[in-house]
Amino acid sequence: MASNVNPTVRRRRLGQELRRLRELKGMTAEEVAERLLVSQSKISRLENGRRSISQRDVRDLCGVYEVEDQRIVESLMQMAKDSRQQGWWHAFGDIPYSVYIGLETDAESLRVYEPQIITGLLQTRAYAEAIVQGGSPESSDQENDKRVEVRLRRQGRITADKDPLRLWVVLDEASLRRVVGSGQVMREQLEHVMELSQLPHITVQVLPFEVGAHSGINGQYSILEFADAADSSVVYIEGVTSDLYLEKPHDVQKYTVMYEHLRAQSLNVEQSRQLVERVAKEYAR
Repeated sequence: MASNVNPTVRRRRLGQELRRLRELKGMTAEEVAERLLVSQSKISRLENGRRSISQRDVRDLCGVYEVEDQRIVESLMQMAKDSRQQGWWHAFGDIPYSVYIGLETDAESLRVYEPQIITGLLQTRAYAEAIVQGGSPESSDQENDKRVEVRLRRQGRITADKDPLRLWVVLDEASLRRVVGSGQVMREQLEHVMELSQLPHITVQVLPFEVGAHSGINGQYSILEFADAADSSVVYIEGVTSDLYLEKPHDVQKYTVMYEHLRAQSLNVEQSRQLVERVAKEYAR
């Protein structure tokens, strides 16, 4: 696929436009589903970009919405065609969080809170291998190797020479002290975090144990933001068997406020580097 065509983002934009057309027509998703003899859940998945959409789907929906401008119909059908192309991650087979990878690939900035481990974009190969193997003990070596390679490939967003992803990470102190792999793996991992944190587009803060209860106590989440104003921000919450994507403005705002509290409760950037360095030296003993 062409490098400037992201199927996940195309589906999101197409879904947003189809929702707008439905709302202009004053119809509910249930009414549209009844007209097309499909399930309401299909209409919802098409509109939120979680399901691939065919040109036939677009044609049928435009018919229901009585879109008379053929240029609009053709534009939407082209978006549907683009959205069915494959991103680089599809070469690795079935990736459970492929929707997230598509969003991350196109995001302008990413804010992450990690309570247990070093976040994926900052992981070394050895640390990633240990995390994947420990978290998926029943998976084959081949499957785990594939997951590691995808994770390392994703890191190209923060090392790119042009328009790298702006990354802000809040790590719980537990992620520094949980021994993953071995002491040597941890020392190299924390040194890697310190190195990356020197880049102007990457900020790392540590939430120390002494803070106690805090706004992120319920677990990991990420907030993705996009350069195109047409693309709304997304809160991503990773699950074991399924993931959650929140796009409603009040949901995104709530998590954004929570993140600001986490940043305020965390050590500042320099204090965070000092703590990471101190813990890394402890692993060297």
